[in-house]
Amino acid sequence: MSAAAAAFATADVIVIGAGSSGCVVAARLAARGRDVILVEAGPDYGPFGSPAWPAELVDARMLATTHDWGYTADRWIFERAKVIGGCSSHNGAIAAVGHRSDYDAWNLPGWSGNDVAPLFASVVDTMRVRTYGRDEAGPFHARCLDAAESAGWRMADDLCDLDANDSFGLESVNVVGTTRWNTAFAYLDPVRGSANLRIIDHVLVDRIETDADGGRIHASIHGEPIELRCGTVVLSGGVYATPAILQRSGIGDLDRLRSLGIAETVHLPGVGANLHDHPMAHIDRAVPAELQSWLDAVAATGFLPEEQTLGKAVSSHSTDGIFDLHVFPVCASDQTSFLHGRIHIEVACMNPQSRGRVDISSRSAHDAPQIDHRYLADGAGHDLAVLRDGLALAEELARQPALAAVLGDQITDMSTDAAIRAAIAHYYHPVGTCMMGSGPLAVCDSNGRVHGVPNVVVADASLFPQIPRANTNLPAIMAGERIAATL
Repeated sequence: MSAAAAAFATADVIVIGAGSSGCVVAARLAARGRDVILVEAGPDYGPFGSPAWPAELVDARMLATTHDWGYTADRWIFERAKVIGGCSSHNGAIAAVGHRSDYDAWNLPGWSGNDVAPLFASVVDTMRVRTYGRDEAGPFHARCLDAAESAGWRMADDLCDLDANDSFGLESVNVVGTTRWNTAFAYLDPVRGSANLRIIDHVLVDRIETDADGGRIHASIHGEPIELRCGTVVLSGGVYATPAILQRSGIGDLDRLRSLGIAETVHLPGVGANLHDHPMAHIDRAVPAELQSWLDAVAATGFLPEEQTLGKAVSSHSTDGIFDLHVFPVCASDQTSFLHGRIHIEVACMNPQSRGRVDISSRSAHDAPQIDHRYLADGAGHDLAVLRDGLALAEELARQPALAAVLGDQITDMSTDAAIRAAIAHYYHPVGTCMMGSGPLAVCDSNGRVHGVPNVVVADASLFPQIPRANTNLPAIMAGERIAATL
């Protein structure tokens, strides 16, 4: 749709952001006959099979680096996808749901483990999730399975299970053949022909205005201003963009907004607060010539994912006996890997206590927000202590004969707290910046409706008060299902 045609488009519901959650909300509402406009800041490449899709977004062997928003802070790049399907179009396609207790702990109506279980079942089916078979394990990951078993890990048949605890096994993925099966393929394609669904791409949303009758969205297409009107605005911009849109709209912390010359509409200090992710560190080893030749040979003839195996572990700091660590090896051919002659055994703290913020840096939608995750900043040192335990497990895994026989020398030393802090990385799983609840930092109720703001609903991982013990793509899709059912 051109800027001129979209200039004063109206709909019953406008969904901002066609990512992991937004595609779900738009598709489910359109299937129910609602009049929906879905807007996306990046391009819409059409349905599955369209030749317009770039190869790196469809090929599931590695993380894509194109179509990125370019969010940075200090030494980190916080990859978020600016394209139809959002992060489901460029991530590792690892399908995980967390543990049932994660959702029970939110203590929110409609979000308990029993409530979300059927939603996850629908997501798993729609996203065509499957678990790798042992015969599909590449030469490195087959040895990882043997090493984990010899180290005493319980072996798992299915890691995508709300009731699964500590175990090691082949990963579950939303990969069809070699295709990363994103939410645009899974959810939008069946309704693309609907007269009541319009998809407008290359839309940069500045701010929203609302009243008792609905919402007005101020945006632009290729620099040309447009205004969209609707009865309900659904914000699915993601953990960084959703709070930024609210803040530019005068919804957030009073003092922060005034400092930027933004007239406050609703004082909600929690907008942008509660930002957290799974902090991650790794040990690494050199890849000797023999292992490299195996990897290259498989990559030249078939499908060789960088990630295929995963361990869930219980650290000595777990208070509930439920896993609080991910331990997972990453290795691939030089033809497809960013590791360049090394393997990583990654370790992630899955119940982090540290919290940060995201805040707009100016009134302009063209300026990236300020992102401060404050990794390992919790006063009790919980997150760092959990990572210490995980790195010890990673070293133990690397010492097992099945891996030690093919791995090269240690490249970095992660034996000190200073080394861990210096190397801390993110796990691509930000959540929490528009959290549900009723406390002083709560932004939304349990149906995603923004407190004190009529006709605005949030539907993405920014709703999560505490991060699940999982890669967050499937939980974000589940959130889209949950919120769509309430609209």
